[in-house]
Parts: sequence; structure tokens; C-alpha cells
Amino acid sequence: MKIETKRLVIRDLEMKDVNYLVDGCNNLNVSRYLALVPYPYSEKSAKDFIKTCVKESKEKPRTKYNFGIELKEENRIVGSVGLSKVDYFQGTATVGYWINEDYWRRGIMSEALEAVINFAFRKLKLRRINVKAFSENKASNSLIKKAGFVYEGTCRKSVKDKALGKIHDNHIYGMLKDDWNKEIS
Repeated sequence: MKIETKRLVIRDLEMKDVNYLVDGCNNLNVSRYLALVPYPYSEKSAKDFIKTCVKESKEKPRTKYNFGIELKEENRIVGSVGLSKVDYFQGTATVGYWINEDYWRRGIMSEALEAVINFAFRKLKLRRINVKAFSENKASNSLIKKAGFVYEGTCRKSVKDKALGKIHDNHIYGMLKDDWNKEIS
């Protein structure tokens, strides 16, 4: 499956993406803000993750969409964005993402996030998307607000990251389809 934007191809991950994942995630500046990504991040970790993604992509109905963000001009994966906990009955999902530090502050994640939100509301017909960010991750919290999510609270000391073993407060945000429709009208 793939979604195209002006600069990006947002697509299912493949084994050919292993080195790009390692390149992006084997960086403490990236992994310290991701609950489930260890540091150092190995080739084995990347292969295992891709195998899981391929398996999950074949499930019917699909409850996880882990996409690679491919920069068209470089023909390489520069990050990942995905939907997890997709619940078609409730009409909800949780979005998550990361981007290689070499590509920070270029608007790539804003573009990818917008495309995935559109996919969730238009194609999957969801009514609500959730997102969380560690309270100290200022860039991610800013991106989330810029995308139109509404801050709903903080879960104190609720998550331990695999990279450093540090416990974090998690800011919780939500977006309703009705709010998204207003944003793009």
C-alpha cells in the first residue's frame, strides 16, 4: 500500500529498507523519544521490525499500518509514520512517527502526518485519531499541535523508553474527523 504526496511516497516497509531504518534509529537523539526503540538499534532489530510489519500488513482487517517515509528525490526511507490500535468498531487509531535527524526541520514529517491523517479519516473512515508525545519532546509536541490535534492531558510517569530506560510523562492529544474536515474546508 502507498500514499503519495508532493515530495514523499509513504509506503509499507520492505527488507530493502533495513539499512535506512538502522541509519535513522541508531541515533540517541531519535530513539530517546521513542518508547519501543532500543539504543543501539541493530540490523537485527530493523529486520525483526520489518518482518512484523509485513506480517501485520497481511492481516484482515488490518489493525496496524507501519509506513516508511520515502523521500522521492533521494529514493530512500527517511523515517516512519503509522497507525496502530486501529479499531474499526470504535472508529479510532493511534498515530506514531519518527524521522532521521538528518531530515529534521524540513517539513517532511508535517507532510507525512497530514497524508496519514487524511488516509485515516477518508479511506479508513475513522472518527478519531490519538497521539502521544513525551512531555520533554518539544519538537514533537509542536508538530502535533500544528497538525491540529487538541491537548487532552498528561499521563504522569506513564512510559519507560527502551533506549535509556528513562521514565517519561506522556502528553495525550486527540483529533476528531469533524475537526479535520473544518481544517481542510
